[in-house]
Amino acid sequence: MQNDRAYEEEQIQVLEGLEAVRKRPGMYIGSTSVRGLHHLIYEIVDNSIDEALAGWCKKIIVTFHKDGSCSVRDDGRGIPSGKHPKMGISTLEVVFTVLHAGGKFGGGGYKISGGLHGVGASVVNALSEWLEVDNVHEGRRYTIRFERGKTVRPFKDNGPTDSPNGLYVRFMPDSTVFEELNFEYDTVLKRMREQAFLNAGIEIVLRDERGEEIIENDLLYEGGIVSFVEYLNAEKHVEAIHPNVIYMKDQKGDNTAEIAIQYNDSYNETLQTFANNIVTPGGGTHEIGFKNALTKVINEYARKIGAIKEADKNLTGDDVREGICAIVSVKLPDPQFEGQTKDKLGNSEIRSFVEGMVSRKLEEYLEENPLAARAIIEKSTEAARAREAARKAKEMTRRKNALEGSTLPGKLADCQEKRVDITELFLVEGDSAGGSAKDGRNSRFQAVLPLRGKVLNVEKSRLDKVYSNISLIPIIQALGCGIGADFDIEKLRYGKLILMADADVDGAHIRILLLTFLFRHMRQLIEDGHVYLAQPPLYKIFKGKKVRYAFSDAERDQYLQELGQGAATQRYKGLGEMNPSQLRETTMDPATRTILRVEMEDAIACDQIFSTLMGDKVEPRRKFIEENAKYAVNLDF
Repeated sequence: MQNDRAYEEEQIQVLEGLEAVRKRPGMYIGSTSVRGLHHLIYEIVDNSIDEALAGWCKKIIVTFHKDGSCSVRDDGRGIPSGKHPKMGISTLEVVFTVLHAGGKFGGGGYKISGGLHGVGASVVNALSEWLEVDNVHEGRRYTIRFERGKTVRPFKDNGPTDSPNGLYVRFMPDSTVFEELNFEYDTVLKRMREQAFLNAGIEIVLRDERGEEIIENDLLYEGGIVSFVEYLNAEKHVEAIHPNVIYMKDQKGDNTAEIAIQYNDSYNETLQTFANNIVTPGGGTHEIGFKNALTKVINEYARKIGAIKEADKNLTGDDVREGICAIVSVKLPDPQFEGQTKDKLGNSEIRSFVEGMVSRKLEEYLEENPLAARAIIEKSTEAARAREAARKAKEMTRRKNALEGSTLPGKLADCQEKRVDITELFLVEGDSAGGSAKDGRNSRFQAVLPLRGKVLNVEKSRLDKVYSNISLIPIIQALGCGIGADFDIEKLRYGKLILMADADVDGAHIRILLLTFLFRHMRQLIEDGHVYLAQPPLYKIFKGKKVRYAFSDAERDQYLQELGQGAATQRYKGLGEMNPSQLRETTMDPATRTILRVEMEDAIACDQIFSTLMGDKVEPRRKFIEENAKYAVNLDF
């Protein structure tokens, strides 16, 4: 729907200047890592998306150029480029050089907008080595060039043109600001696909011209978030338990909400929420409204058909969301986010709006689709039975003192220090390696827990199986913070959880089993940066009393060359082959070791990877391994 109000120079309001951006870039784009680098692209694209939301833009092209720059082209209206009434310079220049200058600040240019509170274009300019703009607005072409936020090729009115309206922005990230200058195609592709799903009918093209062959993805989803849910379920390789995606949409004033839902045969919940096309990982009022209504409607329908008896307790929120894949997207003129990063939506009116819509429309759907309704109810009641079994298993375990905070597993070699900020717990594969680790640790702040065989694959197991698993119980005991609904980060006993397994295929399998358990049942440990992977060496290279440890074949060859003729190599088959002093020096001592922190850039992507690697389907797992084998270390067994 087009915005009938004119989009002119006086609608661009100016709030403040640019100086702080280069001094404190993290305040504006989150970080100067590759995440912040990609944020530059997203800010320019968000402006084009705003044009799409206003009804003026149909196609956006993002291109990675050979010189390392990136360009974004859209077919929107372009930026008004006459002299700004308050600034005395062209409005185009104002948009790219003044913070909070744009059509999003009450000027009427956009009813709905995303982006970094309207600072996007100027922030990208400030953090770029150079930025060029080619702008066609109302039949005239305008150009300008900046370097590190300063105008170096003055604004120019190039006169009438037959070119269609639209904006072209090309920028080179500043190497003095960013730690990494290489745009990651797959990361940006994911974000662009997300935007194409959320804006049905908008075409987004991502093009990479940096390699020998041009890579291009053309993203256009007429089905919108319905296609989004279908895509997520396909990526997770799960089977839907009812044939069609449940779709609902409503509008109240300038507020719009649309929701797509489909249940699958997994035990996991996939719920992603958006406000004005911006992902809200912290949820907020739209998510609360959705969850409340979902739980209420399914309970009422289950009681109506007799699936829940009068004396039975209601299904919980976790019960009714087991196996759900849902997208909740709201659009509103004045979103109130918690924090600069838009982590959580706070508009109170959105909660009641979404709750009311889901209550009405989901009730209608269940009444009109009894077979699908029955499948959803059976899924939810099955989850409730499993939850009750898990409760009984947990109580049984607690009666044996296995989960009480004061009780620690017998094989745990605890540390003396109690301050969480400096303590470390090593989960070690096998008793042999566990013995070396216990002798090689610094007992003041390092604890060691040998693992008892391979842990349970929780991807294929409900919570009741977790509570009765002899391999997982000691881990839950040692960490002390509980799992699932009982998880409490304040009770965590160790600041670092370090997974230490052999540098072979079995070791890799153990690590992925542990990571799956942590992701599904203690996700906050990963989100808050508590989980690490130890990096034991692959080789010992020695000549006389000279010893080197190599973590790759290339490093081994380098040390062999350095030590010269007569140097010998020992290939470590496992951690147990290292004596305590070697294990301490190479893998455990903070002064000499290397450990990798496990980060979770995107929960949905992690969810899909764990489902692929640990789920029931063999073919997707084989395909993943084949596509990613190039990243594996060549282990010479």
